[in-house]
This record gives sequence, C-alpha cells and structure tokens, in this order.
Amino acid sequence: MPAEDAVAALAALKAPDLEAFEAIAATAYAGLPEDFRALCKSLVIRVEDFPTEEVLKEMEAESDFDLLGLFQGTGMPFQSVQHSGAMPNMIWLYRRPILDYWAEHDETLGAVVAHVLIHEIGHHFGLSDDDMEAIEKRGE
Repeated sequence: MPAEDAVAALAALKAPDLEAFEAIAATAYAGLPEDFRALCKSLVIRVEDFPTEEVLKEMEAESDFDLLGLFQGTGMPFQSVQHSGAMPNMIWLYRRPILDYWAEHDETLGAVVAHVLIHEIGHHFGLSDDDMEAIEKRGE
C-alpha cells in the first residue's frame, strides 16, 4: 500500500461510538468465564461518554477523564434480604476516558475495556481497590 493510501486510511479512522463501544464491552463480558458471569446475572452494565458531574464530585475527580469506570451498588458480601427491591448493582464504563487511556498505552481497546470491566466486577464481588491491586501484583 502506498504511503498516501496508508495515511488516508488512518485519517479515515474514527473512535467507536457508544453503540460500537457497547458491542466491545459485550464481547469482553462474553469472554469472561461462565461461572464468573453466572455470579453477575443481576448486574447492569452501562456505557456513557463521561461520568456525571455528581459522580465526578463524589469521587473527587480532577477532570472528566479521571474515571474509566464505576461500580454503583452494594457488593455481594454486603447484600441481605433487606436489599430486595433495591436498584440492581450497576457498572458504568466511560467511553471517552477509556479511549483517552487507550490512545496513551500499548494495549488493544478490547483489553482495556476488559480490564476496566473486570475491575468494576471486582467491586460487585465486594473487593476494594487495594484488594484488586494486590491480586494483580500476584499475577505479575
């Protein structure tokens, strides 16, 4: 392919829109082990461009790009019968911050989305950020 064609092909590339990003997230989720997914049946996964201003303030984020994802709800170990009727646990994946992170790192977009998704599912299982960091370090 001539250099001009390669440059034109690159210039035509666009970041995935919300619908395409949701498909990437669904593929990442489908790639998780079945027994892992079975524990996430009631979990709702949403994709938005950015976190809300309320979330940014609550999380003490310095910019719109500080959060790649967010778990909202009550971790499984902390749930009880009293939680019936409560909103389901939710995971938010933030498209623009994830794309920004992806552009600065040497990973595929699917790998970045899967990592964020697994991290937030860890919160669904009741793990803290410190717990997950320790687990990741053991895997290195």
